[in-house]
Amino acid sequence: MSTLRLALAQYPITAPSRLDRFWSKLESVVGDAAAGGTQLLVLPEYASMEVAACFPGAGTAAAELAAVSLAAPTLLQGFRDLAQRYHIWLLPGTLPWADGGRVVNRAPLIDPRGRVATQEKSVMTRFEAERWGVCPGAAPRVFATDWGTVGIAICYDVEFPQLVRAQAEAGAWLVLVPSCTDSIHGFNRVRLSARARALENQCFVAISPTVGMAPALASVDENHGYAAVFGPVDRGFPEDGVIARGVLDEAGLVFADLEPNSLEAVRSDGAVRNFRDWPASVGVCAVEGMHEK
Repeated sequence: MSTLRLALAQYPITAPSRLDRFWSKLESVVGDAAAGGTQLLVLPEYASMEVAACFPGAGTAAAELAAVSLAAPTLLQGFRDLAQRYHIWLLPGTLPWADGGRVVNRAPLIDPRGRVATQEKSVMTRFEAERWGVCPGAAPRVFATDWGTVGIAICYDVEFPQLVRAQAEAGAWLVLVPSCTDSIHGFNRVRLSARARALENQCFVAISPTVGMAPALASVDENHGYAAVFGPVDRGFPEDGVIARGVLDEAGLVFADLEPNSLEAVRSDGAVRNFRDWPASVGVCAVEGMHEK
């Protein structure tokens, strides 16, 4: 498999007053990525929530969710057009998607021909479940790309090892993590979890966050993080497993060139074999009392 040129957006949330300004901003990001030789561009979870500012009645989280859910099919078509125009693979973050009377958090993966596959978020944060009413979506999937099989774990999902493990066992050598966190605590939970998933599965895990302050928006008013790619912590990789990373809370793109075949050597002959040695079952944990010898 050939090397993948990956770009991760540290996407600055603003409050555009018109949709054409949103599309102009987004096209600038996509254009910069393409100019840097990007083959696959990842944007953050809920990046499109900023378009709520374009609609009358925005100002509450519920109203913003309703507005963007209604606009989601149109937004998806615009993302498809961008992927085709710039001839890149595009994960444009996530969209709140109306599905049979409920709303799920859906990430579309779009190829250069405009074809779409989707991954939905499995585990909701308290904000999503308690304040927004966003519902759990479909189970983890994997996707065939020009560089082999990849997975998508949306923000909070990466904090649950079994979800990413299922994707790794299904062949994913790269897991993409679009995220949206409103505190450094939240960002660090995603960051540390992504590093752990890369270590234990001996794969690459890449995060793309929203950044910046947008007080006019109730749903994405505060955003923190940096984009990064993590890999195995073993021979042939950086000693800390950090392949690439950006600057905290600074808008921009982070690029990384990833070689799928580089994982084969570490999985077969690394100092440890985390992927192979994953326990099939740990069984029931017994309670052991203290004893006198």
